[in-house]
Amino acid sequence: MKQLIECVPNFSEGRDMSIIKQITDEIEKVDGVKLLDVDPGKATNRTVVTFVGEPNQVIEAAFYAIKKASEVIDMSKHKGEHPRMGATDVCPLIPISNITLDETAEYARLLGERAGAELDIPFYLYEHAASKKERQNLATVRAGEYEGLPDKLADPKWKPDYGPAKFNATAGATAIGARDFLIAYNVNLNTTSVKRANSVAFDIREKGRIKRKGNPVTGEIVLDKKGQPTRTKGKCKSVKAIGWFIEEYGLAQISMNITNINHTSLHKAFEECRNSANRRGMRVTGSELVGLVPKKVMIAAGKYFLAQQNLSTGASETAIIDCAVKSLGLNDLGHFDPKKKIIEYLLGDDSNKLVDMTLTDFADETASDSPAPGGGSISAYMGVLGVSLGTMVANLSAGKRGWEDQLDFFSEMAEKGQALKTKLLHLVDEDTAAFNKIIDAVRMPKSTDKEKKDRSIAMDEATKYAINIPMEIMRTSLSSYDFLMAMGQKGNPNSVSDAGVGALACRAAVHGAYLNVKINCADFKDEKFVTKTLNEADKMLTISEKKCTDIIKIVDKVIG
Repeated sequence: MKQLIECVPNFSEGRDMSIIKQITDEIEKVDGVKLLDVDPGKATNRTVVTFVGEPNQVIEAAFYAIKKASEVIDMSKHKGEHPRMGATDVCPLIPISNITLDETAEYARLLGERAGAELDIPFYLYEHAASKKERQNLATVRAGEYEGLPDKLADPKWKPDYGPAKFNATAGATAIGARDFLIAYNVNLNTTSVKRANSVAFDIREKGRIKRKGNPVTGEIVLDKKGQPTRTKGKCKSVKAIGWFIEEYGLAQISMNITNINHTSLHKAFEECRNSANRRGMRVTGSELVGLVPKKVMIAAGKYFLAQQNLSTGASETAIIDCAVKSLGLNDLGHFDPKKKIIEYLLGDDSNKLVDMTLTDFADETASDSPAPGGGSISAYMGVLGVSLGTMVANLSAGKRGWEDQLDFFSEMAEKGQALKTKLLHLVDEDTAAFNKIIDAVRMPKSTDKEKKDRSIAMDEATKYAINIPMEIMRTSLSSYDFLMAMGQKGNPNSVSDAGVGALACRAAVHGAYLNVKINCADFKDEKFVTKTLNEADKMLTISEKKCTDIIKIVDKVIG
């Protein structure tokens, strides 16, 4: 699965868009990176840029952006309301999918190391990438701002993590960090009262409200032993919240920043607002996401609300996200389009995928004189259909009246089926991509000895890839049998035939992929690789035949 990180650098220029464009052009020239947003502020004289991609491409783009900013922004002339210390003031990296915060922090350090070695700028690491505990807080790192840098850099305690410990009058200094994704989220209330909205905000935000004796608003403040006000903590860790009135909508909202989605999920923040509002005689009418959101946040919300309804969480991704949108009331103030609000969807592959075709178009393309899609892609899609039938049995069983005590089991089984389906769908297009790699290698020039050598290496790599893909189709389809066996044994007996058809489809997937492995191995020169691969493929084929036969016997017994 592709790793994705987001980068949100803040540049100390918000008035001259020609300067900002020079910086964003540097970002966009890096293949694999997508520029999502450019948000300039005139009063702050600061622009927040958002781009996403795979880690190595993102740090490449970030480096060139920092470099260009140091060339086109002169900090000695900068004035603005926002705290700042450099042309590129901060450059946080944020994990989006299939990557941990620790791994993201390592990429932040790689960026700092490269920038420090190649640019004449001091760099400090902060938040999760910080080299010292006392440097985790950005406000601490940036204390004194640009004007205080000469004294700070002269202090050994503030030696930069990377780059020279000397003042760069035009570029200043930059903080590079890794942090969790921040979600800007507003919950709508059926009131116009800011006071009442704040009462909900104080209930949920982490810092809560000040303790008072008697009346919670006018009562005497309760002090601690040091004479400082004590507080009643709110329900949601890592949440900042206030109440406000939005004239455009004619209603009050709880406006939140969820600064750590591992501490408080989107759906928990929503539910706590709903609980607080209900206790106070108000009602939550919906909510609003400001900016973008990672897919996993919406998936988690959708599964939570499906479980609340005693429904299977093994629904399709589309159905899960639709449940989240409806349950959170994200359409309350305007149409919520997942394709425009979920980061991974914005990064979708623009190429024409086989799996995006209609069934008729896919059949027509297969039947045409084009050699792809071929047997490998069809085998993968047979596996897709097989596990989809098993997933259907799981979901029907999860919803069967009288089987409520088995909901968790069948819901878990359905989730496993969805995961297998997703992997096999990917392999449908990957097998065709593998064939295209061979064609590309065949078309390489071969006039010189070097060209012949390069072509031969490319052919070997492409052929090995074209062997490994059907092998993965075999492995994935083979791993589906235990799931299908469970559905045949324990699933809704009215749908047991579907589990049997699913097993037969997966048998076809395994055997079809096996044939593709054999034909691609036929002319491959690496005998050791071929022998090992064919031995594994033969074993998988034998296991597949037995497992499929066992499932069909169970299905026949249940049908009678």
